[in-house]
Amino acid sequence: MATITALPRLPFFMILFLIVLLPTTCHCADPDPLQDFCVANLNASIAVNGFPCKPVPEVKSDDFFFDGLSKEGNTTNVFGSNVTAGNVLVFPGLNTLGISMNRVDFTPGGVNPPHIHPRATETGVVIKGRLLVGFVTTSNVLHSKVLKAGEMFVIPRGLVHFQRNVGKGKALVIAAFNSQLPGIVVLPFTLFASTPPIPNDVLTKAFQVDEKVISGIKSKFNS
Repeated sequence: MATITALPRLPFFMILFLIVLLPTTCHCADPDPLQDFCVANLNASIAVNGFPCKPVPEVKSDDFFFDGLSKEGNTTNVFGSNVTAGNVLVFPGLNTLGISMNRVDFTPGGVNPPHIHPRATETGVVIKGRLLVGFVTTSNVLHSKVLKAGEMFVIPRGLVHFQRNVGKGKALVIAAFNSQLPGIVVLPFTLFASTPPIPNDVLTKAFQVDEKVISGIKSKFNS
């Protein structure tokens, strides 16, 4: 006859830890707010992780509305794309709320070059056109797909990703982030246009090319 072995009973405080403390390790990119709102005081003289709250008597209805994403961006640049940010720096009402949005416009053939958002996961919807959207995992696996209007994508936080307009006309994406200020690291600018510049010998070794190639790329971003 099989015997049944009783599992050891967990101490009370261990149970309390599992119930109360463990869920706190799962949270959004930004801390939860502690009040109804905290409109950013962008002119404050003190610096915190975020922005201090504007005094409530100074808060206006306009602090909670933003029309910046209604305008098409200027895409006359080397990439043929333009990102219009709707983050806390231009929309103070987002402060402490853990959310922001971008508008990305593309010319035909335009590209939003490989980049990273270090502080947020991104999700987006194609409003117009056809876009190749892709990201690369930490195992160097590329996940990509061509999307049309009405289709969505998600980019996990911190992964290199890109979009390219593969349609015949203009394209438009609206993207959302779980951070009031997701940050952006655009790899071409980071690698070839930093101040001070990354030494050429580092880049030639990393990309296994001649120094003339690195100098030529740098000249395109510093002209």
